Amino acid sequence: MLGAGSWGTALATVLARNGHDVRLWSRRPDQAQRINDTGENADYLPDVTLPRGITATADLGQALDGAEAVLMVTPSATLRPMCQAIAPVLPEGIPIALACKGVERRTGYLLSEVVAEELPGHVVGAVNGPTFARETALDHPTAATVAFPFSYSDRLNPETSPAARLALSLSGGGFRAYVSDDLVGVEVGGAVKNVIAIACGMMSGAGFAENTRAALITRGIDEMKQLAQALGGRRETVTGLSGAGDLTLTCSSTTSRNMSLGYKLGQGIPR
Repeated sequence: MLGAGSWGTALATVLARNGHDVRLWSRRPDQAQRINDTGENADYLPDVTLPRGITATADLGQALDGAEAVLMVTPSATLRPMCQAIAPVLPEGIPIALACKGVERRTGYLLSEVVAEELPGHVVGAVNGPTFARETALDHPTAATVAFPFSYSDRLNPETSPAARLALSLSGGGFRAYVSDDLVGVEVGGAVKNVIAIACGMMSGAGFAENTRAALITRGIDEMKQLAQALGGRRETVTGLSGAGDLTLTCSSTTSRNMSLGYKLGQGIPR
């Protein structure tokens, strides 16, 4: 798990709770040491006791040694340099799943395209859905989509595909993972909902109410469908967890960083 923020720690908690050994990489050695010493990530998920099976480290080589899969939870703005940093120590051919959302500013690439360019030879997917980190870590009922492109072999034996294996690894307790082969649709839903959530926050901060929110969400979903289709994804994917589900969550609560940002902007508070 590359990234020891709130979401990376929450996903590590889900996997460890299901009996998997997880190495949680932090860029800060002091944070990694505190996680190992105290059994919690007080910086990002205070008062959440981490299950056994999580080992934190600030050493990329140690984090990736012998890994069967990698989940990248680094900010989208630092994804490319992160890929370059792990390239020398990344085990050959293992799947890479993105648990971060967005579009690369300089190129306009989807994040999977960034990883594919920097780390050829690895199948790239995404984990996406309506998931607040703290609720996930506390094992509240939560659902997400695991999306990977399916090869011919994957379609013949879907249970051995990277998507199915990761979904099974994540599923347990209150967490349920669903499988998709539409990586583009899932990524578009996860990225564009951020913009719509900021807009919903702005309208709330400016004093508008539920009519306006409903209009923004509904028309926003339609634009997400159009963009997903234009980029080679499927419109119906956007109506699922990684589109409409994620949008509903982030447009309805200031727990969402995007809506919270929009709310302040709507009130006239500078970013």
